Amino acid sequence: MFSPHGPSLRELAIQALSSVERGYDLLAPKFDHTPFRTPDGVLDATADALRPLGPFGRGLDVCCGTGAGLRVIDSLCRERITGVDFSAGMLAQARRAHPAAACVRADARALPFAEAFDLAVSFGALGHFLPADRPALFAGVYRALRPGGLFAFPLGAPPPITSGWYWALLGFDLAMRVRNAVWRPPFVMYYRTCPLGAVRDDLTAAGFTVTTVPLTPLGRRADGAPRYRLVLARKPTAETGRP
Repeated sequence: MFSPHGPSLRELAIQALSSVERGYDLLAPKFDHTPFRTPDGVLDATADALRPLGPFGRGLDVCCGTGAGLRVIDSLCRERITGVDFSAGMLAQARRAHPAAACVRADARALPFAEAFDLAVSFGALGHFLPADRPALFAGVYRALRPGGLFAFPLGAPPPITSGWYWALLGFDLAMRVRNAVWRPPFVMYYRTCPLGAVRDDLTAAGFTVTTVPLTPLGRRADGAPRYRLVLARKPTAETGRP
């Protein structure tokens, strides 16, 4: 699963027993050599799906990590791009990879922006937010967007119960729940807490108009459903109250 340049088992164990912020500070120098980084195929498919909806002005990558998603918005936005994350270590890596981008340290549940961006994206971050945290996250993104702005992120389809991945993800989430029940500080990272229906409801409650499009280049499951969908949450325009 890991390249020779990735973290050792000891390093991963130390990370897992840390807080989310401290864990990612420790992992940051080797993060891009782990399977936790969003694959380039997902990034490219997202960029291709968003391109016909642009061009955009200013772009924001929410929970930008080491900056993989900054490459996406840099290809779509005509003005300056910004990445926000609460891990100083991850932001340091993002600055090195994208020196022209603004990198801001902040909690995504309290974004320090108001009507500043035309496009916001996020990759692989929803599992770090408990369902009770999503309203604050989505409300902050809503405030950060200009009227008519778009919030987009890919969401994978849940694997079928007959799949080995189903049981692997279930086992991971159960292990994390046990870990967080007996160890402090908690490390919030779950794979099964953000189903599309619940995410859509929370986005709608925040004020967005929500649609999805299949990311067809990423293939389909055996039942014909797309493996990934791109969630498109549009902030209504000020004049009409409509997207």
